[in-house]
Amino acid sequence: MSEQRRIGYSWNLRQIMAQRNLWKSSDLIPLLRARGINLSESQVWRLVTGTPEKFTGRTFAALCDILECTPADLFEPYVEMQSARRANAPRLGDEPFPAAGESLTHRIRLVDEDDDG
Repeated sequence: MSEQRRIGYSWNLRQIMAQRNLWKSSDLIPLLRARGINLSESQVWRLVTGTPEKFTGRTFAALCDILECTPADLFEPYVEMQSARRANAPRLGDEPFPAAGESLTHRIRLVDEDDDG
């Protein structure tokens, strides 16, 4: 059985822009147009302020060219979640359950702060 993992990513466009003294999303519009990418102001704003789910490779390449950075500077993948079965599974031979006669549950007693007993 293969391991199950959920992959996320950090989108660093805003930080890279700030390092290059580009403070407004509208600053990117003419730079993108010069590279054949025609996006509306709202599309560019969402690209800068959010984490895009979909965009073209041409747009990604244009951003790297404009900002003189690598794809790894803009886009950093990471593991969000790993399946519990694989991550915390007992090793073969480990006893995953209590021995016969032992209880899985424990009784607890809730006591009010004012209760002395």
